[in-house]
Amino acid sequence: MSVAGDNTTESAAQPKPAATVLLLRDDPAPPPGRAPLQVFLQRRVKQMAFAGGMTVFPGGSVDPSDVPDAERWAGPDPTEWAELIGVTPEVAGQAVSAAVREVFEETGVLLAGPPGGEPGSLTAQAPLWRKQLTEHTLSLAQVLVDSGYVLRSDLLRTWAHWVTPPQEGRRYDTIFFVAGMPAGQEADAHTTEAVEATWWYPEEALAAFDAGEMTLMPPTLLSLRDLSAFSTTAEALAGCAGRDMTPVHPKFRKDDAGVRYVILPDGSEHRFAPARSA
Repeated sequence: MSVAGDNTTESAAQPKPAATVLLLRDDPAPPPGRAPLQVFLQRRVKQMAFAGGMTVFPGGSVDPSDVPDAERWAGPDPTEWAELIGVTPEVAGQAVSAAVREVFEETGVLLAGPPGGEPGSLTAQAPLWRKQLTEHTLSLAQVLVDSGYVLRSDLLRTWAHWVTPPQEGRRYDTIFFVAGMPAGQEADAHTTEAVEATWWYPEEALAAFDAGEMTLMPPTLLSLRDLSAFSTTAEALAGCAGRDMTPVHPKFRKDDAGVRYVILPDGSEHRFAPARSA
């Protein structure tokens, strides 16, 4: 989801399909009084064409290679996901595949594992698969074949659906998912798209935003606010049931001081960025 520009385009660009994942874990030793739930956030490189310098969840555009392989798939199938999200089975299957691929590329976490087993620790080949995926010389489907793994769609939950407004030059139709960290794996910051990446308590990320120390896009900001209502990963995953997946088509406005707000379909307004620096 991009931030609002000052001008509108004469003909709106078509939104690109995309997938984003709120990757969660429970801190084994949280500070006293702090709930253990944490979410993985990345601060993107400033030079990135999209969301440069902003703090985001892992995710990205759907790739043409994000085609589900029924033989390498465990959990709800694309038809079931389509019913949950409110899209076609083709779109749903591609979104789930893209979500798994993007999380692996950007964090090293692979939401896949041996048939009938848990994901667990990855093999020594995982860094090479990740590099090849990032370089577009290997597809997720081939990774699954080479590893003997199946994509674990049952590890994902639906969270939200946002569509970038027509006035934006770069538009995305993004499905937001939630997933808990598989046991035996670790998320890292080994991606060229981010200058830093780590685990955050939702409340601390929101405090950093309020203090002007972190820049968030509207879906990230509002998702963090929703996450802050949960104490554990299990609670958050359970809380995904019944979430409204109606596509959110936000509007933006900027006040006299240059502060930008997102306006949701229900009419509520939320500050999401300070005035742009000159």
